[in-house]
Formats: sequence, C-alpha cells, structure tokens
Amino acid sequence: MNDNNFLMQTINISKYYGSIQALKGVSIDVGYNEILGLVGDNGAGKTSLIKTMTGVQQPDSGEIYWKGKKIINLDVARARQLGITTVFQDKALSPQHPIWRNIFMGRELTNKLGLINIKKQKEETLKLMKEKMSFTSATIDTDTIVGFMSGGEQQGVAISRALYFDSELIILDEPTTGLSLTESKKVLDFVISIKKEGKSVVFISHNLFHAHSVADRIVIIDRGKIVGNFIKDSLPLSELEKKMYLIASDEHATI
Repeated sequence: MNDNNFLMQTINISKYYGSIQALKGVSIDVGYNEILGLVGDNGAGKTSLIKTMTGVQQPDSGEIYWKGKKIINLDVARARQLGITTVFQDKALSPQHPIWRNIFMGRELTNKLGLINIKKQKEETLKLMKEKMSFTSATIDTDTIVGFMSGGEQQGVAISRALYFDSELIILDEPTTGLSLTESKKVLDFVISIKKEGKSVVFISHNLFHAHSVADRIVIIDRGKIVGNFIKDSLPLSELEKKMYLIASDEHATI
C-alpha cells in the first residue's frame, strides 16, 4: 500500500527482458530527506530498478507512487517534471564545453526576447561553484572545459546541475566508480551536501564502504529481489559485509 510519508515508492515491480526476469516483485521506498544506499553485485538488478524509477523503461507489472500518488506510464519527461534526476556513471556531460554550458545545456536561461542569457548563466554557475561545488581554486572558473576536470569535479558539476533545477530525488548510479580515494571523498561530500539541501538521494553502488558511509538506510538487491533493508546505524559495516558474502554464497538467501 502506498504511504504519503514516503517521497517515492515502487510496489511489486517486475521487469522482463525476453525470457529473463530482471526484477522480481521489487518494493522499495525512499523517504523525504533520506539517503538510501542501494547495494548489490553486478547483475543484481540495480540498473533495471532505477530505469523504472526514472521512466527510462516501463515495468511489466507493479506500481510507482510519488508523494503518495500513483504515477501511470512514468517517462523521462514526467520524471524530470516531478523532480527526479539521475546522474549516471558517464555523468551525461559534454566534455568539450565549459562548466556553465554543461549546467544549462537543454535548459538554457533566456531573456525577455527569448534569447539565451549567457551572462545570467555564467553568474548562476559561479554562484553554484562557490555554494554547492566548493570550487575555490583559481585554476577553475565558469569557462573551464569540463573534459579537463577530474572525475570527482565532474561529478560535482552533474550533481550541482540537479540541485540547481530543484530536483527532489537525485539518483546517483555508481558515482565513485573509477575514482581515487581523494576524488571519491569529494563525491561523498557532495552526496552529504544534497541531504543538507533537504533533498533525497538513492546512492547506488557495489562499494559497501562508500554506501555505508553516507546512507541513512541500506537496501540490498540480489538477482532481481530485495533481500535486505536496514537502518544504517543498526548495521555496522562489518555486518553488512558478512550479509553480502552470505547472499553471494547462497542462491536463495534473504536476510
């Protein structure tokens, strides 16, 4: 049953790709101002789940609720309108363009004549860089080409773009993959800053340490099913690791 206390819910979501069932009656909820860690090995169903949550793909069965209201035929445009944004592993940035163009690409600010207001976009980008991205280095300004930035800095651009357009739920798909320890720390700090803005996050990762360090709650998905749902404070990292090993070793494990 849907619950107004949650920002988003999926109820008994199933998804098939031909004869393969990727999601098997998945029910998951995301609270207001909550960081939800969604963990699982490769092939567990994480990507299929977020594609249904963001309208990229339609579930074959099940229901999706937003703020207690059932959403029929959720698509990407509707998800964006509701305030759901996904930052995928590739960040969907244009590496050959500067920061300010990446922030407003596809959502350009215009003046009264309908012309793109470059000055306003740069001003807003500079404000974002100082207040959200914490970019204080003299080597980075609004005209810095994104392709010259580090992986963590690029994640900061993508996340800040979502915050600027007032997304209420930001889904981060493996945001620390391939990053160094220092760069990963930057991204984790960005995640925490999202909650400080009053927003919610689904932090998807196979890195248990990263998920555990920022999440309020941990949900474990395995072979298309939710097999664990824990308040982070009640689940030390060592226990989470044990549970993941148990799941990996037992085809029918539910914990």
